[in-house]
Amino acid sequence: MTPAVFVLPGTSEELSARLQAGLDEVDLLLRREVDHDDPFIAEANTHLIEAGGKRFRPLLTLLASELGTGINGDVVAAAAGVELTHVASLCHDDVMDEAHVRRGAPSANAKYGNSTAILVGDMLFGTASSIIADLGADAVKIQAETFVRLCAGQIRDDRPSPSGQDPVDYYLGVLADKTGVLIATAARYGAMFSGCDQRTVEIMREYGERLGMAFQLADDLIDVSSDAEDLGKTPGTDLREGKRTLPVLYALASTDPADERLRDLLQAELRDQGLLDEALGLLRAHPAMERAREHTATVARSAQDVLDPLPDSEAKTALRALATSVVTRVG
Repeated sequence: MTPAVFVLPGTSEELSARLQAGLDEVDLLLRREVDHDDPFIAEANTHLIEAGGKRFRPLLTLLASELGTGINGDVVAAAAGVELTHVASLCHDDVMDEAHVRRGAPSANAKYGNSTAILVGDMLFGTASSIIADLGADAVKIQAETFVRLCAGQIRDDRPSPSGQDPVDYYLGVLADKTGVLIATAARYGAMFSGCDQRTVEIMREYGERLGMAFQLADDLIDVSSDAEDLGKTPGTDLREGKRTLPVLYALASTDPADERLRDLLQAELRDQGLLDEALGLLRAHPAMERAREHTATVARSAQDVLDPLPDSEAKTALRALATSVVTRVG
């Protein structure tokens, strides 16, 4: 079943209906493209697609197309290509993170093992590239550049901040590559394939990158603040893996003696569930969370500001609302 459209306050019923219909088309294309003669491969390919997810990236592609002539076959294909790229990256992420749950279902690695999960991710990347190849050389070039940055972000995310570099600046750079670039491509494709001029396409690329950073920063906060039912995966995954997300970096920078226990926990291995729960409890109550929320909201507002040169329209209003929804969601 296609997930419902992301909540966009103030959006007309007509626009919501067009977006939902577009998502239904994307979903049909996804399922058709990942089907396979081998039943096991077909099942593994569709596992995370069947699990649902927010379909945030294809929604953005569809919404961006409203700045031009609207949803068409190329826009739907581009949206599907972006979503498949995202799903493929999740298969690899879960292997790296040793995750057990994704989108409220067993992760691909938990269900099929690491080797199969990696190969399924590779197949989905290949399928995404095949879809994008039908859209022309420019789209292929963008897809390739996006993939390179996405991988670079993942590699850097798995490594500590280099000596002498501000950890927060380093982390924000990682987010721009790891998450921002694919969401930027989603927005860019929507404008490109609905006939928008180059200036609008570039505005959407910049909007998408900032929106993507806000999206990931919000995810980092949700990983700390939400429970498993809201999150659809195990909370505290980033802490368990030793990832220094923005609230963690802010907490580690504290010099308050009262924070010594939290700092010790954040620098320790948190494989023990009791220690992880203690760290989550302390971090949830720490001012670092509010400081990270404020920074996340600032990034979302900067995404909205990028839209200012565009003429007023329902699509522009919806894009502004989307930036707000991204940072106020709970899962």
